Amino acid sequence: MEHRKPLLPTSSHEAPNPRSRKDLLVVLFGLLLLSSLVAFGGYRVSNVSHDHQRSNTNSPSPTSVPSSKWYPVSRGVSSGVSEKSSNKLFAVKEGASEAFPWDNSMLSWQRTAFHFQPEENWMNDPNGPMYYKGWYHFFYQYNPNGAVWGDIVWGHAVSRDMIHWLHLPLAMVADQWYDRQGVWTGSATILPDGKIIMLYTGSTNESVQVQNLAYPADPSDPLLVDWIKHPGNPVLVPPPGIGAKDFRDPTTAWLTSEGKWRITIGSKLNKTGIALVYDTEDFKTYELKEGLLRAVPKTGMWECVDFFPVSKKAANGLDTSFNGAEVKHVMKVSLDDDRHDYYSIGTYDEKKVFFTPDDSKNDVGVGLRYDYGIFYASKTFYDQSKERRVLWGWIGESDSEYADVAKGWASVQSIPRTVQLDTKTGSNLLQWPVAEVESLRLRNDEFKNLKAKPGSVVSLDIETATQLDIVAEFEIDKESLEKTTESNEKYTCSTSGGSKQRGALGPFGLLVLADDGLSEYTPVYFYVTKGSNGTLKTSFCSDQSRSSVANDVHKQIYGSIVPVLKGEKFSLRILVDHSIVESFAQGGRTCVTSRVYPTKAIYGAARLFFFNNATEATVTASFTVWQMNSAFIRPFHPDQKS
Repeated sequence: MEHRKPLLPTSSHEAPNPRSRKDLLVVLFGLLLLSSLVAFGGYRVSNVSHDHQRSNTNSPSPTSVPSSKWYPVSRGVSSGVSEKSSNKLFAVKEGASEAFPWDNSMLSWQRTAFHFQPEENWMNDPNGPMYYKGWYHFFYQYNPNGAVWGDIVWGHAVSRDMIHWLHLPLAMVADQWYDRQGVWTGSATILPDGKIIMLYTGSTNESVQVQNLAYPADPSDPLLVDWIKHPGNPVLVPPPGIGAKDFRDPTTAWLTSEGKWRITIGSKLNKTGIALVYDTEDFKTYELKEGLLRAVPKTGMWECVDFFPVSKKAANGLDTSFNGAEVKHVMKVSLDDDRHDYYSIGTYDEKKVFFTPDDSKNDVGVGLRYDYGIFYASKTFYDQSKERRVLWGWIGESDSEYADVAKGWASVQSIPRTVQLDTKTGSNLLQWPVAEVESLRLRNDEFKNLKAKPGSVVSLDIETATQLDIVAEFEIDKESLEKTTESNEKYTCSTSGGSKQRGALGPFGLLVLADDGLSEYTPVYFYVTKGSNGTLKTSFCSDQSRSSVANDVHKQIYGSIVPVLKGEKFSLRILVDHSIVESFAQGGRTCVTSRVYPTKAIYGAARLFFFNNATEATVTASFTVWQMNSAFIRPFHPDQKS
């Protein structure tokens, strides 16, 4: 069978690399000419009148940031935490590298509009999230002195809805010998009488990791502005056999049947990741339990352990202390070695103090992940006001530190996600943006039953494409499914060539943050293979390889397998917010978060396309695309307390 030529550019290097404003003008005129033609094989579907044509009038005047050579520097490892430098994490070559000539307009565009981030500087792990006296509280690892990791203290913000935020004064700073090298990650526990317990890791003046207790200075204050560190800190030190830098990140406590509180703390023994367990009655003195909650060889240091119940039947969340025959337990760890968050679903034996995964292939640290993109050090909390379990995750950068310093900030937090057991499969979790984010939706465009033949690109004509909430469904025509030859083809998002790799039944999906000439674009897509027994296997991927012409940006292809059950369409939701793209397939069975740094597909030049790069299948799709308003994220003023 003769296949149509692939219509997507196969490499971002095919795009010109602008070196001057004169070159930029030439490129832009070229792109305008390209967009006026149909030679690239696409066609346009419009719900927007000509009165709403896009413009670049909202973009700042470009001012060049001086180009410079930069050197990758390791951050965090020598202090006893995971690598915090994206350049080291993504294996940037040693020695000097030439930074891309970013201008202020490009860098300003990268700042998000409705994801939480501080006004400036570096941020990493979410800490101690909770709902208290009508306010959602969010604490986070923060460097008040710069846009790189270091000098870590606790930032603090409050919200009524987890979308609009008010920045409060720093909650805790590194002012005691037991946290002199950093006020590191911790968790909140709300006791039955309403008292708040905050446990956190401190790095001592000798870089020993210890656990410390803090509590509100004024529990009647709904904003919890002031905090007191327990005078008897530290309350826990590394036990015998555990390294001084291998003992961190206490969990939220849960109540045992004996009336004691139980926590777990991540560590390692050689290369075996482990979770230590402690019982306490007063959060000041602790008993180390025999055995381990879980230990998995070759997984390395476990950071930011999380442990919580999920209902087998109901969609609502459960308090962390809930236990019984009607629940499963989730154990999640953040792996120091690869900077990914893995979870396992299984059974918790309180008496034996032991967690057993339902599927040994999906044990802690080796199987399922919350997110197959950039998503780390996550933490859940039980929102008692709406009976839901909510997940936060740190979304780091994948550009150069040089660019981060130039723009003055680094990292964002994910949109908070609800978490529940997928009762259809029983073997994975469902994650979904909290309903409150929908309050930001503005006007929408709907596109019904669009058909894309093999090798085609369809322009979805919307006003702007920088802040979007997209809901999509796709169907492969039945004739193609039946005619496609069975094969042993194996497809892996990260190693099989991304969206340029053409198969009979994929890839197909959306190109977000694309420019008219498709010199920059980020595909979010499905890839379907038909096995030798006729069964379909679906991958869900996000491909950054052609997302930017910049040379100092890490461009990886993320994704994994997603279960698509009989009778289900291929379904997708994408939140686009400037330099972050959060994608959810099949109701949140598989999630992929990406950081994207285009140089052309920004402001009014950003476009959205539906593409089908399959060789045989015709794909029918329907889309609803909302423009998204910006969230109010700003400093707190006393008159906003009520």
